[in-house]
Amino acid sequence: MGNANVLKSNQSYCISVIYFKMALRGVKVIEFAGLAPVPFCGMILSDFGAKVIRIDRPHAFDLDRQGRGKRSIAIDMKKKEGLRIVKQLCADADVLIEPFRAGVMEKLGLGPKTLLSENPRLVYARLTGYGQNGPMSTRAGHDINYIATSGVLSYLGRKGEKPHAPVNLLADFAGGGMTCALGIVMALYERSQSGQGQVIDSSMVEGSAYVANWLWKSHKLDIWGKPRGENALDGGAPFYDTYETADKKYMAVGSLEPQFYVKLIQGLGLNLDEYPQNMTDSNKLKQKFTEVFASKTRDEWTEIFKDTDACCTPVLEPGEAPLHPHNVTNKSFLQSTDGGFEPGPAPRLSRTPGVDRVLEAPRLGQHTVEILKELGFSGETIQKHIDSEVVLQRQNTAKL
Repeated sequence: MGNANVLKSNQSYCISVIYFKMALRGVKVIEFAGLAPVPFCGMILSDFGAKVIRIDRPHAFDLDRQGRGKRSIAIDMKKKEGLRIVKQLCADADVLIEPFRAGVMEKLGLGPKTLLSENPRLVYARLTGYGQNGPMSTRAGHDINYIATSGVLSYLGRKGEKPHAPVNLLADFAGGGMTCALGIVMALYERSQSGQGQVIDSSMVEGSAYVANWLWKSHKLDIWGKPRGENALDGGAPFYDTYETADKKYMAVGSLEPQFYVKLIQGLGLNLDEYPQNMTDSNKLKQKFTEVFASKTRDEWTEIFKDTDACCTPVLEPGEAPLHPHNVTNKSFLQSTDGGFEPGPAPRLSRTPGVDRVLEAPRLGQHTVEILKELGFSGETIQKHIDSEVVLQRQNTAKL
């Protein structure tokens, strides 16, 4: 038991040292549990040094796979005592992140007017699909709905086919969690000058449209502006596509510029005069590239193109990417607590980088007692709240 306490103490010391050197050290964040976008936003802040407390519902399913470095307190917010605890947490916080539809926090008595009146320095981030205003603000939705409403989905897909919904990266993560994190950092910077917090309305519809701003601005360019699937960057160009290799794997080709296309043709062993770079005879080029790439394995093509500027690279599987020499050299992936790998924080900051190891993600309600003690609750009061199911402590071994 003594050794366990020493190990726990050492781990806490190491974590404290890590956070001390990071850009967001000292920033206290309250994250209301939700699906992918809000957990990702909280993870970004945690990765760069913020102390994130996730408020979970007791007995809810723990769906957060982006909880590294966070702590969890489980509170029943339908009970008055639970709401009082939440307000206490928010009274001393720098940032609040919530994932609920418009009006939900107000109904709970936790709206921005209430909480900012009690803590004027609070940065109150509202990360939702449709935002706080408009006829769709209270409607349910998912990534596919948000990118459809933003206009982005109409750009995605092959020629002659229906719009193709990609994996949920555009709205949930790029236009959602990451955009919201940027808003939080900007609000914290402004607060350092004004001393005042503010409300962030982070809509995934608006965020995904903003990420795709270039698409709206590029209609008059030669590489864009044609119907879906007929442009240089959406699969319409044979020199910007993926090709299957002899071993049923894939190579990614991005030889847009003429000088890079020359290198591609040389690597493929083709004649530039016979296969010049153009979009007018794209079917001929695509058929030939398909035929040639199928003649060798992915590793063989990788070796052929590895020291060239042909912009031709292997399509790596998730299990392969962490082991690629380039990613290994840059330590782009961190060893996960389950023995696998997961992406490390980005971008890299020279003096105050993000975490260089994966900190353990919390189990739902794992730190309830610990956090209540920090708020000044006595052991007797904490036990009373546990018994009345105001809060839940996942580990029965927590000392009161």
